[in-house]
Amino acid sequence: MSLSQVKVERLYRQISNQLIDAIRRGDFTPGGALPAERELAKQLGVSRSSIREALIALEVTGWVEIRTGNGVFVANPLPQDIITSGDDEFSLHDLLKARQAFEGMTAELAARHGNPQQRAALLALTESLLQLQHNDAQFLQQDKAFHLLISAMSGNDLLRDMMEYLWNKRHSARFIRLEQHYADADFAREMNQDHQRIAQAIVDGDALQARASMEQHLQHVCDRLFAL
Repeated sequence: MSLSQVKVERLYRQISNQLIDAIRRGDFTPGGALPAERELAKQLGVSRSSIREALIALEVTGWVEIRTGNGVFVANPLPQDIITSGDDEFSLHDLLKARQAFEGMTAELAARHGNPQQRAALLALTESLLQLQHNDAQFLQQDKAFHLLISAMSGNDLLRDMMEYLWNKRHSARFIRLEQHYADADFAREMNQDHQRIAQAIVDGDALQARASMEQHLQHVCDRLFAL
């Protein structure tokens, strides 16, 4: 007897497949609007963040068009073939929560182990970030440097490598699209306010405040991108 391997499908992918089936049945017509995120979440009994992830996946694969502020509309014409995004099957929400747990730890370690040169570099980098007010390539480059420096200040090279691995997950087409739609004009400014609090706690050697500030920062990112 030959048995097929059981594959556990991510929740956002289950939702997107249900919506594709509904579109194919004609429940939602090409060019027409889908129900609002809150209504879809209520109908399917899932979180709004899972709905948003599913809609992002559908847009990347050509099934819907997200018009920020106006709703989500079924593509017209529909895709002719089943298209996959090519991304790893990880949840974007899970990525941010993983970073929240991991970077809370590295910020605490940075406050305990960072040397004077690293602390000075962190303050300089924070000041540089304050000059950047848009969530563009330059801001993201400096933002990455900020988070990598903090992980390096932990004194553990492997933690720094792990931070780079987590950061690079944001190069996913789905994460990029999520930011394009939901990181609005105030996003960089608000993130920089968080960066200042994190940096000051680390420079002050306040390990517990450094952890709390970093965890709060990544919760702010999660709340903003997923409208929580």
